Amino acid sequence: MSEYVDATNKQCPIPIVMAKKEIARLGSGEITVAVDNETAVQNLQKFAKEKGYAASAEKKEARLFEVKIDFADAGNAVSSETPDGSGAETAACCPEGKKEEDHTVVVLSSDKMGEGDEDLGHALMKGFIYAIASQDKLPETILLYNHGALLSCEGSASLEDLKSLADAGVEILTCGTCLNHYGLTEKLAVGSVTNMYTITEKMSKASKIIKP
Repeated sequence: MSEYVDATNKQCPIPIVMAKKEIARLGSGEITVAVDNETAVQNLQKFAKEKGYAASAEKKEARLFEVKIDFADAGNAVSSETPDGSGAETAACCPEGKKEEDHTVVVLSSDKMGEGDEDLGHALMKGFIYAIASQDKLPETILLYNHGALLSCEGSASLEDLKSLADAGVEILTCGTCLNHYGLTEKLAVGSVTNMYTITEKMSKASKIIKP
């Protein structure tokens, strides 16, 4: 029997946090998470995949989707969760007070660099991303949110450089809420959609954060 989690009308990353808490409470089994948009569906499916859980989604109505997450065989991965849903796996992987080594995260919250002339700002950002792609040591992850989401979409002047980074193994993650807000969900051209929970997690585990 599946436990039902109503996460409709909840902004990212609340649906994931609700699912995470219910999984931690149950320990093993299956939950059905109700959400009202496809971005939330994608985020929940990605969360499940990263945790090693089986997941499936079904569209019930125009603005009602159900995501089933099966964590029957989660074992120790689930039991390591704390009762409030915050993961204890970080402590298991890293000594207390230390972050993962060599985990550089680039954070882009705008499609321009600095304040002042917009054309100059756009040119500087294009040059910055090109310079990142030209480094001997590449970052592990690039996070894009707010106006930074425009950089990973069709028409971006930095698209080829970002694709080059992705081909080299750099993880490119763009905020799904931001894509929805700017009407760009269907125009994402590199990397994948992410959520604020993952953005926070990536930044908190980074050994170095670069934010122009």
